[in-house]
Amino acid sequence: MELSNLRPAKGSKHNDFRRGRGHGSGNGKTAGKGHKGQKARSGAPRIGFEGGQMPLYRRIPKRGFTNINSKDIVAIKLGDLERFEDGSTVDVNTLIEAGIIKKRRDGVKVLGNGKFTKKLNVKVDAYSASAKEKIEALGGTAEVM
Repeated sequence: MELSNLRPAKGSKHNDFRRGRGHGSGNGKTAGKGHKGQKARSGAPRIGFEGGQMPLYRRIPKRGFTNINSKDIVAIKLGDLERFEDGSTVDVNTLIEAGIIKKRRDGVKVLGNGKFTKKLNVKVDAYSASAKEKIEALGGTAEVM
């Protein structure tokens, strides 16, 4: 490495381009705006301006709101657990491997829907009352993680 090879780190140098500073700069006079017209003027309209017509974002009705405190719970049916072998332990990782759920999100809840006939040890975040009842009735356990 020599002094003649030194270069500033990539991204460290900002562009010193100064628009509208005379002919010699290569971008003087109209400064890239062309001649006349609304877009050549100072104070040209904002993005989305439709020439005074009611803009699209104000014509469309508002719908609902998003609660920042809401939780995204993944619900699975008790019948989906039938594919596991009798006596096995089922947790979130085994559910993902089996393809029953894609992501854990904010929690996994087992609902009591579907036909269920196996003794399983289930470890997820929540259960409906009927799901817990059915799991324990067959001798399995329903642990809350």
